[in-house]
Amino acid sequence: MQRWRGLERIPGGWGRCVVTIGVFDGVHRGHQALIGQAVRRARQRGLPCVMMTFDPHPAEVVRPGSHPAQLTTLERRAELAEQLGVDVFCVLPFTAEVSRMPPDEFVHEILVERLHAAVVVVGENFTFGHKAAGDIELLKTLGQRFGFDTEPADLLAGPTDGSGADSSVTFSSTYIRACIDAGDVEAAAAALGRHHQLEGIVVRGAGRGGRELGYPTANLSLPEYAAIPADGVYACWFTHRRRGSAEPGRTLPAAVSVGSNPTFSGTERTVEAFVLDVDADFYGEYAELDFVHRLRGMVRFDSAEELVEQMNRDVIDTRARLGASG
Repeated sequence: MQRWRGLERIPGGWGRCVVTIGVFDGVHRGHQALIGQAVRRARQRGLPCVMMTFDPHPAEVVRPGSHPAQLTTLERRAELAEQLGVDVFCVLPFTAEVSRMPPDEFVHEILVERLHAAVVVVGENFTFGHKAAGDIELLKTLGQRFGFDTEPADLLAGPTDGSGADSSVTFSSTYIRACIDAGDVEAAAAALGRHHQLEGIVVRGAGRGGRELGYPTANLSLPEYAAIPADGVYACWFTHRRRGSAEPGRTLPAAVSVGSNPTFSGTERTVEAFVLDVDADFYGEYAELDFVHRLRGMVRFDSAEELVEQMNRDVIDTRARLGASG
């Protein structure tokens, strides 16, 4: 898969293509259906499929300070796009100038003159151009004028508990952020089609509740805007990448604490993973956490002894939830 940042990266002699457009934060099940439709159309026409996304999030440019919590980094979005069969992952830097482009200029300058779109596949609620003035009907009209087809994709709704029961919830990044903010990582996983993941570098923590209590933790330094679940303790899968290697290490069960450690009067919100069944220092390594289940909320204990007793129970519960024997 090719990766372009900026339209100037489009190679000379670029021909027609099928384009799908959106922020695609999370690449959730609704996004997957949309991208899948674009990939199928591209294969039918013998054309490459281009997935165009934006960085930073348009909301941050239009309303500074309003950047939503981020479900996936650009790198993760690119990886997921490649798995779905996308041929080109194109990042359009979203600037004030881009935000002011009228809908017809956006279509002509970007989709027609630069990408040479033959088909544009977007969600039925897609808007574009200055103040989101353009919609599907306008895109169809402009497509007729400029020589490309427009295909709207239905929004996807489904069960949020993995039961297969009917549900009226439409999968969206906004909905998934709300689930994560509430600590409902299982509902988020049902909408994402996989566990919600945080990724970052393991850094030194404050040292409290670590080796002194028998529970050394790997503390993650997370990307800006990362969508962090509600305070509490979670059963997670921990995957690390060894120093100097592009290959991932083992995937291991972990009891993960999210919060400010109220027992020790902490004030800074952290994400700390106690990785089961290994005695290793992951400092400096890149790690991923897949959130499977919220075990409990964050509690302030009166003593370190009470905290350790609860941590012992958390480890037992983590094993049970993950099916990981000790």
